[in-house]
Amino acid sequence: MGAILQSLGRTVTAGIVLLIIIAALAGALSGQGARFDMAWWTFFMRWLHIVSGVMWIGLLWYFNFVQIPSMPKIPDEQKPAIGKVIAPTALFWFRWAALATVVTGVLLALMNSYFAPALMLQRPFTAIGIGMWLALVMAFNVWFIIWPNQKKALGIVQVNPEEKTKAARLAMLTSRFNTMFSLPMLFFMAAQSHGGL
Repeated sequence: MGAILQSLGRTVTAGIVLLIIIAALAGALSGQGARFDMAWWTFFMRWLHIVSGVMWIGLLWYFNFVQIPSMPKIPDEQKPAIGKVIAPTALFWFRWAALATVVTGVLLALMNSYFAPALMLQRPFTAIGIGMWLALVMAFNVWFIIWPNQKKALGIVQVNPEEKTKAARLAMLTSRFNTMFSLPMLFFMAAQSHGGL
């Protein structure tokens, strides 16, 4: 077990294998088994959407609840480890999880034939439509405000110290904006299918 858990790749692979085994057992116990019809593929897309969203919002909250508040407490000589190693890796997963969440969400909406009505906030898709718009604004912020400014703040793109400070502040404020938006976004995403409205 130790060999599996010491490697992220092996851990994720083991998680997928475990998922398949448990799903097969649950299907056998229920007597239904796996039916790879459109309903199953729609469910699978919803699962991918949820997994991507958990990664995206989890990293957003990590930045805002853990990393940003902790930075003033970290001794200056240790800060380069955050800026050169941890933050770039976290930002890689953060931005690609945001894109994966949007792509799987669009595919899910298309598979369920509510993409256009939701974007136009038509009934009965008003709640999911509001959630979609909030998520789209957040994803735009990730790719076109947070990431370009973080590249300056982290020294990936070389700028003068004043611009670096300004970029770090704009990235942080936009990340806080996304944290604020994440709460209503998650509410409206869940409200559509779980009776929140």
